[in-house]
Amino acid sequence: MFMGEFHHNIDDKGRMIIPSKFREDLGSSFVLTRGLDQCIFAYPRAEWTQLEQKLKALPFTKADARAFTRFFFSGACEVDLDKQGRIVLPSNLRTFANLTKECVVLGVSSRVEIWDRTIWESYYSKSEESFNEIAESIVDFDL
Repeated sequence: MFMGEFHHNIDDKGRMIIPSKFREDLGSSFVLTRGLDQCIFAYPRAEWTQLEQKLKALPFTKADARAFTRFFFSGACEVDLDKQGRIVLPSNLRTFANLTKECVVLGVSSRVEIWDRTIWESYYSKSEESFNEIAESIVDFDL
């Protein structure tokens, strides 16, 4: 399970360090794709395979299902960790998530998310204000 928040920078070659706490569970090779809310999702291969099966089961006759799977899979790519624990973030994903230098890397249960620092801080501030209301509406247990 992935959890925690880490801050890293992208270097001039488009490389970023993956937090050491995430490397073992992600593996030496994992999948990146366009995420929701303007971030990048990173999945270990096994988790990606499970997600792929779920998305393949969506009815291709539904326009929303086709649009989502196109968006999700067309942005996907496999990346490899180098000996320093870095990956090269593909330019199309950096552009999508507006990643330029300062990034926030989040552990979110079954996936890792990579955010531009400024976008994350804005998202966090907006969400923090309504966290209690969100929890009441979707969480069915005591935290």
